[in-house]
Amino acid sequence: MGMLAHAGAELTPAAEDADVIVVNTCSFIGSAQQESIDTILEMARHKTNGRAKKLVVAGCLVERFHDEIRKNIPEVDAVVGTGELEKILSAAGVAPTNGTPSPFNILTSRPEGDHRRQQGRFARDSWDGAIADLPNYLYDEATPRVLATPGYTAYIKIAEGCDHPCTFCIIPQLRGQFRSRRFESVIAEAERLAHSGVREITLIGQDTTCYGEDFGLKDGLALLLEKLAGVEGLRWIRFLYAYPNKITGRLLETIAAHENICSYIDVPLQHASASVLKRMKRGGGAGLFLRLIEKMRRTISNLTLRTSFVVGFPGETEKEFEELCAFTKEASFDWMGAFGYSDQEGAGAFELESKVPAGEIERRRKSLMSIQKKISRAKKKALVGREVDLLVMGPSDESDLLLEGRTAMHAPEIDGKVFVNDYPEGTDPQKGQFYRCRITEAHDYDLVAQIM
Repeated sequence: MGMLAHAGAELTPAAEDADVIVVNTCSFIGSAQQESIDTILEMARHKTNGRAKKLVVAGCLVERFHDEIRKNIPEVDAVVGTGELEKILSAAGVAPTNGTPSPFNILTSRPEGDHRRQQGRFARDSWDGAIADLPNYLYDEATPRVLATPGYTAYIKIAEGCDHPCTFCIIPQLRGQFRSRRFESVIAEAERLAHSGVREITLIGQDTTCYGEDFGLKDGLALLLEKLAGVEGLRWIRFLYAYPNKITGRLLETIAAHENICSYIDVPLQHASASVLKRMKRGGGAGLFLRLIEKMRRTISNLTLRTSFVVGFPGETEKEFEELCAFTKEASFDWMGAFGYSDQEGAGAFELESKVPAGEIERRRKSLMSIQKKISRAKKKALVGREVDLLVMGPSDESDLLLEGRTAMHAPEIDGKVFVNDYPEGTDPQKGQFYRCRITEAHDYDLVAQIM
C-alpha cells in the first residue's frame, strides 16, 4: 500500500470503486488457504461484472501456488510473492516515481538457520507451482508505508522468517530464513510513528525473541525494548510472539522495569505433552513450562499470559490430550487459543502416520476451549473493582450506546473487549485517548467498565 501510494495510486477500501484489486493472502493452514481462494474468486467478479481492470494476488498463497493461481483462476493478471513486494507497482500497472526508496534491508542469517537450510528445512521441491528462490524481502524505515490501523496504534515488524524446525508449520518455506531489521531502523520507524500520534506499538515477527541474533546481539529484543521505552509519546509497547526457550531473565526484567512496556507475554506453547512436543520438534513439556510460567509471573507483577495450542497432531492419543487439559487447568492462562491440526504438504508432520480424524480433532478443540472458558470467566471476575488504564477505541459494534476499548491486558484484535457503559456527565471520551476506568462487570472473555 505504501509503495503504491508513494507512486501516485489512489487507495480505496471499496472493491467496487477500484480499477485494480489486490488480494493479500495467507497459506498457513487449510482454512486460511480456502478463505484466500474464496476471496480471490469473489474479487474476480468485480473484474468480470464491474469496474476493475486488473486483479493481483499477493502474499503467502503465491509462495505456495505461484503458477497454479494463474493457471486455475484466469481472471488473475499478476501474482506477487512474499519476497517480491517491489513488483507490486508493475503488477498493478503503476509507474514508479523517481526516488522511490529501496524496500530492501541488509540481509543477514543465523548459523542455526544456515544449518537447517543445509538439512532441507526450507525445501519446497514437492510444491508444484512454487518459485525456487526463498523470500528475502525485509522493509526498513525508508520504505513507504500507509498506516492501515487506527492512527493511535501500529504494528512494527522487527524480523521476518523463521528457522525453527516445527513439523506442523510451513512458515519457513513461505517466509524464508530468519532475518532481523537493523536496530536503528526499528527505532527510527517507532520515533516517526510516535511523532505522528501513535501511542501503542506492537512488535511482530514470526519469531521476535530471536531478534538480533543474526547480528551477534545477545538479548537483542530486551535491548530493543529498553530503547523503545524511551521514545517520547509511546504509552504501550508489546511484542508478539515469544518462543519458550528464548524467554531470558534479561527480557523479563526489562518488561518489569518499564511502565510503558506492557506486562503481557504471548508464548505459543503448541502442546504440553513431552511426547507430542518431541514429534512436533519443539521440545519441552508440562513440567518445564510450569517452571517457566512461575518464573515469568514471579518476575513481572500482574503479568497477562497468552498461549495457543494445536490439538489433534498426528498420533495424539487420548492420554496425551488429557495431559494438555491437565496442564491448561494448572497453568491458568489469561488468554488461550486452540487450533485443530491442519495437514500441510511440505511440513514434516505431513509424512507422519496415525492421523487423528477431523471430527475427533474438533471434539478435542471444543473440550479444551470449554476448560479455558471457565478459567477465563474466573480470571475476569477477579478483575471486578480494579482500576486500570483504558484505551478508548470508539463506539462499540455491539451497540451505539456503548464505547469499546482495551487495557494493557488486551492485545489488538486477538483478545477480549472492554465495553464502557458509564462515564462522568459532561465528558466526551475520545477515540485513541487513555482514561482511568474501574471494572464493574465480567463475562467469559469480555469486561464492562466505568470511566472515572
